[in-house]
Amino acid sequence: MPAPGVHEAEHDITVSAPASAVYRLIADVEQWPRIFPPTIHVDREALDAGQERIRIWATANGEAKHWTSRRTLDPEGLRIDFRQEVSTAPVAAMGGAWVVEPLGADRSRVRLLHDYRAVDDDPEGLRWIDEAVDRNSRAELAALKENVENAHAAEAWTFSFSDTVRTTGSAKDMYDFIDEAQLWSERLPHVASVQLARQPSGLQVLKMETRAKDGSTHLTESYRVCLPFTQIAYKQTTLPALMSLHTGLWTFEEDGAEVMATSRHTVVLRTENITAVLGPDAGVAEAREYVRGALSTNSRATLGHAGDYARAQRR
Repeated sequence: MPAPGVHEAEHDITVSAPASAVYRLIADVEQWPRIFPPTIHVDREALDAGQERIRIWATANGEAKHWTSRRTLDPEGLRIDFRQEVSTAPVAAMGGAWVVEPLGADRSRVRLLHDYRAVDDDPEGLRWIDEAVDRNSRAELAALKENVENAHAAEAWTFSFSDTVRTTGSAKDMYDFIDEAQLWSERLPHVASVQLARQPSGLQVLKMETRAKDGSTHLTESYRVCLPFTQIAYKQTTLPALMSLHTGLWTFEEDGAEVMATSRHTVVLRTENITAVLGPDAGVAEAREYVRGALSTNSRATLGHAGDYARAQRR
């Protein structure tokens, strides 16, 4: 029986994949922003054998939340237990487990267990948690099933790439330029308008209109996780027609008198829209080239202006 005030929930799904493959996907938290729609960013710290601490930024009921959990990994038992160390209201405490059960050589059952308590056992807070746990659990299990079952095919339309610049200046100044996105419409020619909302724990919501080479504009919206003064991670939530996923990471590293700033992108193409956007003869290769060109052009332009800013600050 759960303790007074503690509520429990269980969700499950059957996956057409070996249990070991499913377990590996759940264990690799750094891939969660790509796999699970609610997850924005995960920061991992290895502890003792089989133990790790993870900081997670994710959406719940349309709101961005942040928490810190400790995980115990049992690859032989195909089980991962988790317990939040630092929760965000209205959650007072939360834990649970991922349990993978083999149903044969190529089929598995995944159970996602939760136990939780609301701050002051508030009924309204509890209803909010019930809805968030149910919505996120269903979304995560469905995404896990889709990703693990389509892992081989998805390799063709999932790709990552980076752009890097080196310049004189400090990592902090480069970081500040990217962090201060509310000024981008004044600082970056390809940004037409911008709105930036800052939330606790370094979380930001960024909405902006960007200009394409042909003069057209399109709206993008992203959640950003800012970790001074080394990295800014983001997940785009409003996507153009050719992408079903876009995550990014800005990193800043000092190397003597220079700073190395990198913009990394991970993209999953929306293959069903390729011919509508690029024409009847276009395929995955053309879509990859088009998307990479568009994203890289903006990244390099932003990094170039950030470098100019860092050099000016040094002077």
